[in-house]
Amino acid sequence: MLGESGENYLETILFLKKEKGFVRSIDIAMRTGFSKPSVSRAVGILKQNGYIRVEDSGEIIFTEQGEKKAIAIYEKHHILTQFFQKVACVSAEIAEEDACKIEHIISNETFEGIKKYMEINK
Repeated sequence: MLGESGENYLETILFLKKEKGFVRSIDIAMRTGFSKPSVSRAVGILKQNGYIRVEDSGEIIFTEQGEKKAIAIYEKHHILTQFFQKVACVSAEIAEEDACKIEHIISNETFEGIKKYMEINK
């Protein structure tokens, strides 16, 4: 099972890939502020669990499983952020912070209910 930390790394890789077109461990370290050894360890775990592969050039590439998981995490983050802003009327900053925390622990059933609510109430 992938924990909160692993999910955050996948989400960071997805963001960096969209921004830069490629991702290396140093890019993750610079974005997150984590040390290079910490990032290296996390990348190794993600690789070992089949979420990414690392090319000889150092570029980090999603596996199909990894990309699906990263996109699902991002979707939760995005929809929860919108929900908190529109329904709970909290600031963008607070909505973003809370979504980042909750995206890892919310049940699929509750998330699907929020997602459906947001689709109906655009």
